[in-house]
Amino acid sequence: MDFSWVSEFWPILLGGLWRTLLLLVLGALFGFALAIPVAVARVSRNPILYYLSGTFTTVIRGTPLLVQIYILYYGVGSLLAATPEVRTSIFWPYLRDGFWYVVVSLAISVAAYEGELLRGGLLSVAKGQLEAARAFGMSSGLMFRRIWLPSALRMLLPTLVGDTVLLLKSTALASTVAVVDLVGAANQVRTHTFLVYEPLLTVALVYLVITAMITSIAGLISQRVPQKAV
Repeated sequence: MDFSWVSEFWPILLGGLWRTLLLLVLGALFGFALAIPVAVARVSRNPILYYLSGTFTTVIRGTPLLVQIYILYYGVGSLLAATPEVRTSIFWPYLRDGFWYVVVSLAISVAAYEGELLRGGLLSVAKGQLEAARAFGMSSGLMFRRIWLPSALRMLLPTLVGDTVLLLKSTALASTVAVVDLVGAANQVRTHTFLVYEPLLTVALVYLVITAMITSIAGLISQRVPQKAV
């Protein structure tokens, strides 16, 4: 196998790695921030919130992520491009970039999947912990931040790690809308060198390294997380 191309194309690979990591971090942060209110709505006694959040999670989890990316990029993006007010706004440089459509798609997907996951975690927290918090005079908001959510997250940590790895692999779909992530970088190398396996094997190795790092970091976090809520 020929890997002499690496010396010439490493800047493209490095740029692709940066975009992949940025997609992973932004998708995870925004997605999890949205997942919390989704989970709260899923355990709410308010029927409107309950059914709206249930519809959201069902639709997002029931359709392919690639289709969602296409709908946002080619559908919403085309509508925005046809709007003169948008094209002349300060937001247009971002709205015409496929990168941000992928970020939004990943965040929505994470919100739906992790929202349902958190729902299960919240329902699994022992009621005795919550009753004890109320007995100490904690408000609902404080109890949620100090007891309910942390207890649920501790139980869900292994699953969250696995979902983060799945999210990492989902970022590869960014290359379908002209975003030069790791897979997009491999495609560019293939176009210029006519090599197929070497760029893909290199990218696969990078994904494996990132996955190992995520797993290692999660292991360190799990060792430091207390077994009981504080």
